Amino acid sequence: MFTDKANAIFQKVIDVYHVENTVDQSFENPYDRTTHLIEHLLYRKCWIDTVQWHYEDIIRDPNIDPVAALTLKRQIDASNQDRTDMVEYVDSYFLEKYADVTVKDNATINTESPAWAVDRLSILALKVYHMEEEATRTDASQDHINACQKKLDILLEQRIDLSTALDQLLEDIAHGRKYMKVYKQMKMYNDDELNPVLRARK
Repeated sequence: MFTDKANAIFQKVIDVYHVENTVDQSFENPYDRTTHLIEHLLYRKCWIDTVQWHYEDIIRDPNIDPVAALTLKRQIDASNQDRTDMVEYVDSYFLEKYADVTVKDNATINTESPAWAVDRLSILALKVYHMEEEATRTDASQDHINACQKKLDILLEQRIDLSTALDQLLEDIAHGRKYMKVYKQMKMYNDDELNPVLRARK
């Protein structure tokens, strides 16, 4: 199943990141894009999500230097753009993979593309990892550990449900029961013609 592969790659990414556990560490993709394209994309996608997860932790420090916070905000903005770009790359992979499928007359469209479900699955892997950390802390109260364990159980169930739904969606697309229709990004705030603040500075 596709999600077995995806979830295993996401876990690998998160484990590799936490060896150094710093947002400034170098990135190396172990999958060659010419021979293992989807693995390459999944690894890169989860790495972006993992770094951004920790950006979001850092920027919530109430004592953060305002200049450093602004720099970090710019990094988060760039990371968000990378994240949505990767979603489009993953969807492009699926569009090409299923390009020759004969779509049935009664085929329906899904509320989200496969890659946006991949995005949710990647974020969910991070939630599971960090909630498991909280549920196994030795310096936390038993009430905290119990509460986090309950949340972890729900997250694990959610991952099973999301994985099952995504695998079913891909199976339906492969057999023409559903079809993909992908809308490209139409973000306005980074465009100096569409963002009135940027436009005013031209």
